[in-house]
Amino acid sequence: KKSEVSGVTAKADIKPKSIHHAKKWSDDVENLYRFQQAGYRDEVEYKQVKQVDMVECWPETGFVKKLQRRDNTFYYYDKQRECEDKEVHKVKVYVY
Repeated sequence: KKSEVSGVTAKADIKPKSIHHAKKWSDDVENLYRFQQAGYRDEVEYKQVKQVDMVECWPETGFVKKLQRRDNTFYYYDKQRECEDKEVHKVKVYVY
């Protein structure tokens, strides 16, 4: 029987209360799209998993600039919108 707690669960694990799909594009939906492309629910989960305080964003738009995937490869994003209208409905919005 294992007694040690893994590093991931040691930090307060915040779980979303509910989830819905985005209906229309917004800055928030754009950033969620980027986190989900990289394999995370959202910024909360990314910060938990990667143990970082800040996410690199474009100063001009506020969009996420760079994310590190779980396998430690990096995703780089443009300043401009990347989530097209046809992709918006796939974006999951988590409520805490």
